[in-house]
Amino acid sequence: MKEHLKYRPQAKFTEKQKKYLKMKRIMDVVLAVTLLLVLWPVMLAAALWVKTESKGPVIFKQRRPGYHQKIFSIYKFRSMRTEVADKNGKALSDKERLTRSGAFLRKTSIDELPQLINILKGEMSFIGPRPFLINDLGTYSKEQLIRFDVLPGITSWTAIHGRNNQSIQDKYNQEIYYVKNISFKLDMYIFWKTISLVFSQKDIDDLETGGRIAAEILEDKNK
Repeated sequence: MKEHLKYRPQAKFTEKQKKYLKMKRIMDVVLAVTLLLVLWPVMLAAALWVKTESKGPVIFKQRRPGYHQKIFSIYKFRSMRTEVADKNGKALSDKERLTRSGAFLRKTSIDELPQLINILKGEMSFIGPRPFLINDLGTYSKEQLIRFDVLPGITSWTAIHGRNNQSIQDKYNQEIYYVKNISFKLDMYIFWKTISLVFSQKDIDDLETGGRIAAEILEDKNK
């Protein structure tokens, strides 16, 4: 992996933004607890479906760089079979590994619900730059490192702007705008736009990172 630039604080938040970031953390915790209390039956049903359909853990965990580039494990409901090759040793494509439950959970974004735990642990926010792969750390420019000045999010400014049609560098640059202009108004816009996209089921799969995630799973298995 290419040597990556070490994190250095870049964002020059206004006093108003600093106060908002503190309030945002409180709102994240309150909303996460509320959603867990309301949605636990849905999460239980999803967990049982994943478990009965294929062998392996219910929760898929993967290491990602988060706030100040600190590495944490992001949680999702597992959507793929654990096998990465068939009995002849031929590598299976992501499409071949995707389970029926996984396809549904991705389509409805239910697979993201375990990240409510990441929020309670202080590792994520509802809204913030999506945490990409550790392998991507060597691809950021100095200016793009500003994304690590805030908590990564379940949804993001990038996610509501046609994420399937953007290169990875386009995504990095979009988040520069978000961090520099972070506010309650901007977050509410992203929040309601995300809900609209979930119900319309547009841009659900992140095609830019999907295949690279499988590659990192193989890398982890070989360590």
